Amino acid sequence: MTIHSDHPFVPAEGDRDQLRRMRGRMPAPVTVWTSGTGRGRRGLTVSSVLLAGGEPGRVIGLVDGDSDFWESQPLSWVVNVVGAEHRFLADAFAGTAPAPGGPFTLGKWTDSAWGPVLTGCAGWIGVHLEQGATRSVGWSLLVEGVVQSVEVGAADALAHLHGRYRDLRQGE
Repeated sequence: MTIHSDHPFVPAEGDRDQLRRMRGRMPAPVTVWTSGTGRGRRGLTVSSVLLAGGEPGRVIGLVDGDSDFWESQPLSWVVNVVGAEHRFLADAFAGTAPAPGGPFTLGKWTDSAWGPVLTGCAGWIGVHLEQGATRSVGWSLLVEGVVQSVEVGAADALAHLHGRYRDLRQGE
């Protein structure tokens, strides 16, 4: 076995995707989108999210169309805005950290009309799918939902920048 100083899965400097590198330099919110109840619960960490004000407001996001979350074809879902204490939970829903028993065993969840709500999060939004408002964009699926409920929590929202989670208020 040989130990290298560089990461074995990172492409060589000249082979890196420049658009992906630019996206990594832009702060992004960390949200976990959830739907379903009981054993039918599904979730996915989503950082490509926009909120559009208006009557009604809208949530626009880029999701993995092959994810368990989207394969269940949710008509409604919850956008949970996670806080710093939910870093591991966000990784579990992204599929990059282990979650024996499933990611819903992490954190405390309550059911809403739109899906599971994470207790203690920075806030959550109940969303209903806008008919015909999905389309492929790059490697993702652009999804548009109508905001039906908003609850602002006490926690500060977590951000993702340069491949790491950041608590922007704390400067971490």
